[in-house]
Amino acid sequence: MTLAGKTMIMSGGSRGIGLAIALRAARDGANVALVAKTTDPHPQLPGTIYSAAKEIEAAGGKALPIVGDVRNDESVAEAVTRTVEAFGGIDIVVNNASAIDLSKTDEISMKRYDLMQDINARGTFLLSKLAIPALRRSPHGHILTLSPPLNLSPRWAGAHLAYTMAKYGMSLTTLGLAEELRPDGISVNSLWPRTLIATAAVQNLLGGAEATARSRTPEIVADAAYVVLSGSETGQFFIDDEVLASAGVTDLTPYRLAASEADLAPDIFLD
Repeated sequence: MTLAGKTMIMSGGSRGIGLAIALRAARDGANVALVAKTTDPHPQLPGTIYSAAKEIEAAGGKALPIVGDVRNDESVAEAVTRTVEAFGGIDIVVNNASAIDLSKTDEISMKRYDLMQDINARGTFLLSKLAIPALRRSPHGHILTLSPPLNLSPRWAGAHLAYTMAKYGMSLTTLGLAEELRPDGISVNSLWPRTLIATAAVQNLLGGAEATARSRTPEIVADAAYVVLSGSETGQFFIDDEVLASAGVTDLTPYRLAASEADLAPDIFLD
């Protein structure tokens, strides 16, 4: 299957994994609406919603940059409406926007707790919810959320409870919507990386240059997302390298920044 002519609406996407997914779809000729707040460059966060749109157009897709906030009901509703008006519908929702803070419970501020809940769990629920009417009209409706498998091992809740709750909220949305929307033929899945991915979050929050050097590139998640979005499975929690292996891609060297596979740093939530 090709994503040519399909319309994707994505939360975030100015950089990193989200932009890589958008560019992979754009190479097929997809329409991509980006809903993000990043209008001006940041010293530690290169890229804006407008620079991302230019890259999408250069890759062969059509871009619609929408300045919006996934925490705001009216903002997300307007983004969905504008996307439908611009491209005639919505085929794919990618819940990419996410906030991270790995602080312990007694150290994290409630402001940061609320931020993660509002962007991660609530934002995923909101964008998915408001896009459902358009997805029902699509012959290939799909919701893909960048969130981990639900793992109730105390290890992960005990390591960073606030962040775990926020990410698992995203994954619970996948679990519930997959069942709820099954009669409509809408696929709902989650995707998570096996290893650290070289993003601004890893560079700025999770270990700097050393962690980045032990990462894979965002393109591995983008290529895995492409495989998932090209299929019709639902209710699955996919891992990037397993998806590529199922598609016959076993040489992951092009995605690796580390000197060897043994030097790669595993991502969290995976035992």
